[in-house]
Amino acid sequence: MNELLTKISSYNLFNYLLPGVLFAILASQTTTYQLIQKDIVTGVFLYYFMGLVVSRFGSLVIGPALKRVSFIKFDDYKAFVAASKKDPQVEVLSEVNNTYRTLCSLFCLLLLLKLYAKIEALLPVLRGWDATLLIVLLLFMFLFAYKKQTSFVVKRIKANE
Repeated sequence: MNELLTKISSYNLFNYLLPGVLFAILASQTTTYQLIQKDIVTGVFLYYFMGLVVSRFGSLVIGPALKRVSFIKFDDYKAFVAASKKDPQVEVLSEVNNTYRTLCSLFCLLLLLKLYAKIEALLPVLRGWDATLLIVLLLFMFLFAYKKQTSFVVKRIKANE
């Protein structure tokens, strides 16, 4: 387990594992959903996955929403690639930037989970559909994440041509 943890990059630690652990703790404290795992190995993998979900939600929903309302502005991807080659600090700043977006996503998802718990209490017909609804939502989210990542790969290739 220690060897596995030493191979986790700082990006994975701060954008996946930490948000996953925080989500599990905060969701367990603020809702009836108990996400904290007793088995450390299962916990690490589950928390990492939860953090991955939180991060992807931030990338697919929070980031574009903030961009749409002009709260944030991005530069051209080619400019980012060129700047990254000249100044390694750009990559570090981008990683920190993504961490902040992931934390925003974490708090939004906690609010959505709390809202779902309230709706579920009002509509008992939803009980028992949690897992199915979650699977469908995750399927669509990861389909769009795959599409977005593919476009980044294509942009990166074109930026290096």
